Amino acid sequence: MGGFFGTISVSDCVNDLFYGTDYNSHMGTRRAGMATFDPEKGFSRSIHSLERDYFRSKFEDELDQFQGHQGIGIISDTDPQPIIVNSHLGRFAVVTVAKINNQREIADRLLAMRMHFSEQSANKINPTELVALLINMGTSFVDGINNVFKQVQGSCSMLILTEDGIIAARDKFGRTPITIGRKEGAYAATSESASFPNLDYTPVHDLGPGEIVKLSADSMEVLQAPGNKEQICAFLWVYYGFPSSDYDGINVEDVRERNGMIMGQEDDTEADIVCGVPDSGVGMALGYAVGKGIPYKRAVLKYTPTWPRSFTPGDQSRRRLVAKMKLIPNKKILTGQRVVFCDDSIVRGTQLRDNVRNFFDYGAKEVHARISCPPLVYSCPFINFTSSKSDLELITRRVIQDFEGAPDKNLCKYAETDSEEYRRMVDEIAHRLGITSLKFNKIENLVKSIGLPKCRICTHCFDGGCGHVEDADSQQ
Repeated sequence: MGGFFGTISVSDCVNDLFYGTDYNSHMGTRRAGMATFDPEKGFSRSIHSLERDYFRSKFEDELDQFQGHQGIGIISDTDPQPIIVNSHLGRFAVVTVAKINNQREIADRLLAMRMHFSEQSANKINPTELVALLINMGTSFVDGINNVFKQVQGSCSMLILTEDGIIAARDKFGRTPITIGRKEGAYAATSESASFPNLDYTPVHDLGPGEIVKLSADSMEVLQAPGNKEQICAFLWVYYGFPSSDYDGINVEDVRERNGMIMGQEDDTEADIVCGVPDSGVGMALGYAVGKGIPYKRAVLKYTPTWPRSFTPGDQSRRRLVAKMKLIPNKKILTGQRVVFCDDSIVRGTQLRDNVRNFFDYGAKEVHARISCPPLVYSCPFINFTSSKSDLELITRRVIQDFEGAPDKNLCKYAETDSEEYRRMVDEIAHRLGITSLKFNKIENLVKSIGLPKCRICTHCFDGGCGHVEDADSQQ
């Protein structure tokens, strides 16, 4: 997905920028970059790969090369960023959290207009450079940002570092968040409010959908008021978000615990203990323990010093090995127990199947899986949710294909909670993964746990819009 951080201060901003960006590291794994602006030195920029290293280890030795009172940083799951542009709007740097489904079409239109852009390799376009060109087509930054909103199919939130301030713009439908923080002599904008506390910023404003603001060291100016249609991604609370972060004022860990408590209260399965698969399953498991009235135990623990990411290696067999290496079961707690383990979601099912096998190997009597969101029946067209290249990477679609002869047949029926097709699909997934029992959270309970009206939450990956009609704009 990705996350960014920007700050502008009356004093040097480099330390805040470095650590604030680092606090977004859980949001992406591919690349990271920082850019600062100093009136005398101009723009400074650095970009590094994170596929085999941490953000801090890549940038710490370079900090002295950055100077200035304002800067932006990005943890990206997609392209090298920031992009620096010299244009009729002035020099600026931009970072994006975006998914642009029609980037080739946009690029072809720009080429037909005799515009040019560089390409990464193998004819691939840098989406952030594409955004920069669309901004530059505007008569002002606001006009250019709205040109991005108009042309991009998918989503795009951004920070723009100009020579006289930082502009923050949230996606037209607010699919990804931006929070503004303030402390004496400084403002900051970030994807993750968890970036603020240790840097002494206090959250003061959540940007609304399509809202554009400009930050200086001592003020925030609204350049464009928010729109009235919001579709914030439900998966922020389920998986992406750091537990102490808030989105639209709603805390991640609080939602996860409510989610689990509701599932525990509704679950009639007999069990002895509950555990959470670290990290995003822990909050749900704590809530489940309260709702079900059984003890929470750390039956599986995450080992992170040398295994920070399960998907770092390029080879699939190595990815699976790393996924196994970082989760260590506790035989003493598992032996002879009927265990409920809580996880955020099931995508391919590979890692979950391995976890279940390990639990049984370490002595568990029964292994029950409880998933904090509904089945992922649809791929996400709005944000970079997974690295899946095909719908058939989703275990739900493989099951549906086996049942229906096609992976996209009767999807609404399979997405409908407790329909005959839904129950058959869930039973088959449980069988394939070797689980004693499997239950997914109901979409109604997830929406209730988040606490926003369903019309303000994007649940496309669960229901694909089944049962309601959205206007054409909301699908962009």
